[in-house]
Amino acid sequence: MTATVLEYKSDIAKSLGKEVMARSGQNLFACFQCKRCAAGCPVGEATGYVTPDRLIKMITLGDQENAINNDLVWKCVSCYTCGTRCPNNIQSGRITETIKKMAKEKKLEPLQPKVAHFHNAFVKSAVRWGRLNEMNFMNSYEMKNAWDDLKQLKFSAIYDEMRTQAKTGLAMVSKKRLHFGLQSSKGRKEIKRLYKQSKVDRRG
Repeated sequence: MTATVLEYKSDIAKSLGKEVMARSGQNLFACFQCKRCAAGCPVGEATGYVTPDRLIKMITLGDQENAINNDLVWKCVSCYTCGTRCPNNIQSGRITETIKKMAKEKKLEPLQPKVAHFHNAFVKSAVRWGRLNEMNFMNSYEMKNAWDDLKQLKFSAIYDEMRTQAKTGLAMVSKKRLHFGLQSSKGRKEIKRLYKQSKVDRRG
């Protein structure tokens, strides 16, 4: 895929850069495009021309549409290799997480629905129980994927996914890596309160 020419959009650049920096805690303007993050990104080949340095440039130039709608935002695995390579310690994984949240708040369709379902199921399970319960989390995640496939009448996709997950589940059980019980932690009400407050703070 050929990279598009970036244009500076002065009416958006300042506010977009300020918002992303405030929410991610990263100094985007410290990036001098050395591309060390791009060279070490494990998903770089799967994200087209958008690498961490390119995403930062999109944000600082005010290209909001392409900054939100690109595969890196959804395929980033948050390994933080970018941050360990960056001479200015910019953690691009935190930037992609921030962009994902912004896309969700704008109610935009995710480029990778399964990734969005994974994040939503993970957060809901953790907030509800105070910790992650694997069976509850995976059941919620798979149901969302199955519903998407059902709406498109992709019955074979549902069957293939069930077979794949069953094989994976059995392999994990045999190695005692899958827990069936529902466990909760202390302070669940406090965790829910903090989560709700974080959503209020973002809107404010």
